[in-house]
Amino acid sequence: MPNDEPSLSRRTVLISGASGMMGGALMPETTQGSDSAAAEVYRAIGVKPLINAAGSITTLGGSIMPSEVLAAWNAAARSFVPLIELQDRVGERIAKLLGVEAALVTTGAAGGILIGTAAALTYRDHSLVGRLPLPLEMGLEVIRQKAHRECYDNLVTACGVKLVDVETRDDLERAINSRTAMMYSYNVHEDAGHIKRDEWVAVARKHGIPTLLDAAADVPPVEALWNYNRMGFDLVVFSGGKALRGPQSAGLLLGRRDLIEAAKLNTSPRCGNIGRGLKVSKEEMVAMCAAVERFLKLDHDAEWREWERRIAVISAAIKDIPSVTTKSIVPPIANRVPHLLILWDEDELKVTREQLKQRLADGDPPIATARVHGTGDEGFLISVFMLQPGEDSTVGRRLRQILRPD
Repeated sequence: MPNDEPSLSRRTVLISGASGMMGGALMPETTQGSDSAAAEVYRAIGVKPLINAAGSITTLGGSIMPSEVLAAWNAAARSFVPLIELQDRVGERIAKLLGVEAALVTTGAAGGILIGTAAALTYRDHSLVGRLPLPLEMGLEVIRQKAHRECYDNLVTACGVKLVDVETRDDLERAINSRTAMMYSYNVHEDAGHIKRDEWVAVARKHGIPTLLDAAADVPPVEALWNYNRMGFDLVVFSGGKALRGPQSAGLLLGRRDLIEAAKLNTSPRCGNIGRGLKVSKEEMVAMCAAVERFLKLDHDAEWREWERRIAVISAAIKDIPSVTTKSIVPPIANRVPHLLILWDEDELKVTREQLKQRLADGDPPIATARVHGTGDEGFLISVFMLQPGEDSTVGRRLRQILRPD
């Protein structure tokens, strides 16, 4: 949608069809209309856009793709290509950029977990690909630490394996047997488990067992994209639509070449496998590659300073309210970016944390907030990570209105 065209009204969108508006909304920023026109695609179907002060949350749409990624998406949408070849070339490009052995664009980190597990089950015997999920009578097992239980575990068990919980190194050694197909862990729970990464990997290597690490939200720092593979993890998954700001439905599976090749056999566009429904489009592959390239070129120090500036803007708006104090905190692993923590005397201000959250969500525009793993339960958390230009001032103003209404 050229910049000199007027913003589309709701009536225009409904007459011309939502698909026309969708096309305009997905244009690169250099050719995109106003933000209000882009948001009309949602309003036209009765969904109100919001300010994201929660972070790169899946249920809020992950992140917003920047112009470079949108441009790559749109360029890829204009041609047909052999998808298997594109899958290979994009994977090779990403692997080279990151200095890892092999890479595959997946349907988010979750899709990477499923086909990564499938790869661990089939990389020695490709004839098993068409048999997944394997019958439980085969007795194949995947070991994880009890402290690493998560809602994504069913992506592992969907392949036809039993999850075996361990707590200590001795537990782990006793659990390993001829039926052990993989050792699985969530990096966000590193501090909760008794067995740390280096020991976990060492045991797996000793017994020749593939390892899969979920590191979905573990960038920044940028080095996380290759550090876990270099630690010895055979497969590592990342979300593509969080800090990397690729398509929300995309992700990365990084690691050993033989396992990545097996993962390809277990997913789309090939058929007769457990991952056939996990389609990664040509647009997503190219856009994910562009997102990785962009992320590696970013001035990460400057980006960090921008997040701190946003925190300062919001803090300044509320710092003179009686009993209010603020501080910046950084989660230790996932979502490792500065967050604003706000504390106040609820009895004095007559506002609880729950009331503040609800009033922010009920406002116009709605402001979404959430507690991020690793930030404890103290105070009220504001994420500035995904705020768009000018929204820091809006968040500060709304917080002031609620905490100290005039």
